[in-house]
Amino acid sequence: MDGSRHRRRGDTRQRIQDVALELFSDQGYEKTSLREIAERLDVTKAALYYHFKTKEDILIGIFGDLTRPIDELIAWGREQPHTLATKQEVVRRYSEALSDAGPLFRFMQENQATVRELRIGEMFKDRMLELSAIIRDVDAPLADQVRCITALFTLHAGMFALRELKADPEDKRKAVLEVAIDLVTQAHNGA
Repeated sequence: MDGSRHRRRGDTRQRIQDVALELFSDQGYEKTSLREIAERLDVTKAALYYHFKTKEDILIGIFGDLTRPIDELIAWGREQPHTLATKQEVVRRYSEALSDAGPLFRFMQENQATVRELRIGEMFKDRMLELSAIIRDVDAPLADQVRCITALFTLHAGMFALRELKADPEDKRKAVLEVAIDLVTQAHNGA
């Protein structure tokens, strides 16, 4: 019985996060209230408060869940030799993590001002700095360091800038990944 109760609690938490992210994306973070989230879920505000005290707590929960693969990638990358193969694998895995966390990153892109004001903005910035430290060489020429940092942001831009291109989403992701890997490869070979 204890396991099923925990599973139900986890399902409720996940449902809250899913509905909140949908509402945050549709109408904006600022315009979404906890009351609206509770109503959409057909639960009381008290039930919602049991899991999350604030909208920011919900967003931090979403961020933590969806960025866990990025945290795992950073931990893995720190332990690897600083080779071209490692750098390319970090970029590949980051592309997959972004794809899996697409709704969150779309929300972050469309709500940049709000994200900067919330803790997740700083948390995301820290992850970007850690990833860039793994794939760039601090002794490399400045242009090569910029190429490595740009590779990460190429993956971000690919999620948004290419939405209007008529192509299969997976083909677009692969094309963006190819460009990002080319940047890291060029930077590494120049180092």
